[in-house]
Parts: sequence; structure tokens; C-alpha cells
Amino acid sequence: MYQRFLFLLLFLSLTMSLSAQGPWAQPQGKGFYKLSEWWTRFDEHFTSQGKTDPNLTTGVYNTTIYAEYGVSDRLTAIVNFPFFSRNTMNNLISEVNGETLVPGEAINGFGDAEIAAKYTFTPQGAKVPIAISLTLGLPLGEDAGGTQGNLQLGDGEFNQLIQGHIGSSFRLGNSNAYWAVLLGINNRTQGFSDEFRWGLEGGINFAAEKLWLIGRVRAVHSFFNGETAAGNTSTSIFANNIEFISPGLELNYYLTPKLGVSAGVAGAITGRLVAASPGYTFGVFLDVK
Repeated sequence: MYQRFLFLLLFLSLTMSLSAQGPWAQPQGKGFYKLSEWWTRFDEHFTSQGKTDPNLTTGVYNTTIYAEYGVSDRLTAIVNFPFFSRNTMNNLISEVNGETLVPGEAINGFGDAEIAAKYTFTPQGAKVPIAISLTLGLPLGEDAGGTQGNLQLGDGEFNQLIQGHIGSSFRLGNSNAYWAVLLGINNRTQGFSDEFRWGLEGGINFAAEKLWLIGRVRAVHSFFNGETAAGNTSTSIFANNIEFISPGLELNYYLTPKLGVSAGVAGAITGRLVAASPGYTFGVFLDVK
């Protein structure tokens, strides 16, 4: 059953990373588009008590389209769609005689998608822009696949995430830099606990503005108000009361003024019901300014 818990939080970590935005709006008619691959393999996880335990080696792979489009100079539409997701589990091998006790399995399909709208209260070029966003989580992915129903491509619930964003861009020596902060409340359905989320982000560019180095910290804290009681996750099909703090690092390099490549890594340094292994991402993007 913990395989369900682990995959759900891994998918949540992915969507947080891909849909992370600062308070800046896309100019009207302009946009940012990204095709990326995210993956992780892990054989350890944080338990509901925050300790680490071994588990059957599990892999999660997502190919995702992410897009931002400026509806107006203050309203940005956002889509995050994992159009191909894969969840795998290795064979369970006996430590006594080396025989396969349970054969490995895999499922493929759509992952859970997100659509969002972000409204920036301040005009383009403001020194400290402020924005609010609403993200709707669409349960498109399989939530109980495989022979034992323990492989997932989504969580099976429709959630609504409201976030506030603030940040600023500035000069640091000869380089452009920025910082951003987000705070959010995630309303979850189907008996899941609601969540408080926060994030910090900062970036600086090098190589004649072609290379951006970005650092992030993301966190999720449960309100423990779901149908599963606090501290009791063993009776839940899905992961309730999940928590983590996850730092990450990302590099974005512009091959041309609009086309670029990106690579990143992020993982939980502490948590409950989360994989004790980092996730990696690589992608190509088009920045239509």
C-alpha cells in the first residue's frame, strides 16, 4: 500500500516543480512553452513517522507539456499536462532462495493535469509585483492500476489550489537576478487532507544572460483534516497527511534568444510518506517574449 503513498507524493512534487511561477505575468499574446521529462527511481522512503525504510525498487517517469500564455498584460493562463506517464515496480525476489515471489509490473497513460489562471495586480515592469493564482487539479491519471491495484498515474481527486505570489528582479553586480515567494492553500477532495504550501525561489544569470541558475525550496504541510485520522495512514488507499520540504536546483540555457534547454534536480530532505531519493528533469523550452 505504501507504493500508492509514494507515487502520489512524487507526482505532487513534479507538478509543484513544473507549475512553479513567480508573480510576473506573461505579456499579452506572448508565452512560455516547455516539453520536459521527469523521472526518479527509489528503494527507500520516509515513513509516516519521518524515518527511512527500504521498499521495492520503484520508478516513475513523466513526459510533460507546460505552457504559459498572456491573455492580457495581467492575466496569464497556464496548462501543465503529463501526456505520457509510466509507473514501474521491480520483481520481488526472495532473499532465501533468489526466486521471484511477485513479478514486476508497469502501467502507462496520462498523468493528472493542471489548468491555472494567474492575475498580477501590479502593472508590467513593477518593482515588486504581486499576484494570485488558482490551479485546478484534473484527475486524468489511473489511480489503481496493476494486478494488485498499487500502480498509479494520478491520485483520483479534484483539488483547488489558491496561491499568493510576490517577488522582485534586481541587478547583482553585472548580472540580472530575482527572488520570489509563494504561499498557498490546497483544498483536496475524496477524503484527502487539505494542505498549506510555501515556496522560496531565487535566480541569477551568467554568460551574457544566456544561462540562468535557479534555486528553489518547496514545502507541503497537512492540516490533518481528511477522513484518515492524523497519524493513521495504513487504512487509506491514497496518501493522506503527506508532508515534505524539498530543495531543488535548475539550470536554463538559451541556445537562441527564444529557444533553450533546462535540467534540474530536487528531492525531499525531510518528510512523511515520500521517496528518499531525488527526482531529475530535462527539457527544451520556447520563450516567446
